Amino acid sequence: MSELPDNPISATVDFAREGVQHGFLKLPYSRDDSAWGAVMIPVTVIQRGEGRTALLTGGNHGDEYEGPVALSKLAQSLSAKDVSGRLIIVPFMNTPAFHAGRRTSPIDKGNLNRSFPGKPDGTVTEKIADYFTRTLLPLADIVLDIHSGGRTLDFLPFAACHVLPDKQQQAQCEAGMRAFNAPYSMRMLELDAGAMYDTAAERQGKVFVTTELGGGGSSTARSVAIAERGVRNLLVHAGILDGEVQLAPSIMLDMPDGDCFIASEHDGLLEMCRDLGDNVEQGEVIARVYDATRSGAASVEYRAARSGLLAARHFPGLVRCGDTIAVIADVLN
Repeated sequence: MSELPDNPISATVDFAREGVQHGFLKLPYSRDDSAWGAVMIPVTVIQRGEGRTALLTGGNHGDEYEGPVALSKLAQSLSAKDVSGRLIIVPFMNTPAFHAGRRTSPIDKGNLNRSFPGKPDGTVTEKIADYFTRTLLPLADIVLDIHSGGRTLDFLPFAACHVLPDKQQQAQCEAGMRAFNAPYSMRMLELDAGAMYDTAAERQGKVFVTTELGGGGSSTARSVAIAERGVRNLLVHAGILDGEVQLAPSIMLDMPDGDCFIASEHDGLLEMCRDLGDNVEQGEVIARVYDATRSGAASVEYRAARSGLLAARHFPGLVRCGDTIAVIADVLN
């Protein structure tokens, strides 16, 4: 097997240096308005002494804002004396998508969280994924990737881990999820996990925690506060920050199979019949979809395939065939 070429991204920070550094991951990008231009991905490194390394990311999707807000605040507020070990903070992971306010990159339409392990000689998005896979993930012991629903989904605020083949690794990820201590904690089922950042980190044996903290293409004071407290809790849990994990009640949820997902088979106007956090029963009408091209046509009803808690819903009010309308999770405690 031939060796992969070098990734063109270069860091303006030294990942081995003590202290606080604010810089960039610089990706050369020649374009019409800048022949020798670059995509500049902000990065902060904070290091003091020996200890574990946490890699903290937001903006994997560019229309999700809790991670960028919480990590921007963390990067400007911490000093080296606060840290035992090392923090690598990337608030705007897919920087082109973030600046466009879009889920995917305006440069190449790339969905970063479906582009791993990436390619060093691929598209801009694939190069970013490759740099994380081959350069940043190997430096980390614990990885936190902060998500929300973006413009097209809304979630109950939860931290999440995945069911993994290595049960010791899964237990460590679950301990990190519980330490994050969002109002809900989810054993999460992914329908398309093969090319996700989550999977790339887990395949390298990392302790990986992710979140879904709201949605609708914005953040709220509450969702940002959950992210900020969760990040600090996780870093205390990892021994990187001093203090105690601030615990509040968290409802444990599970997504055991595909029956959790309700997908639309029609285009049209969406009426949600139950709200986030509602308990629903198998067979209950969760949503209706109306034909928006004419009046007088009967709506299509979508019913729950299982009983549980409504954990996610489509956002906003128009739906396309194939869109996920709702997610119903089992309550474990």
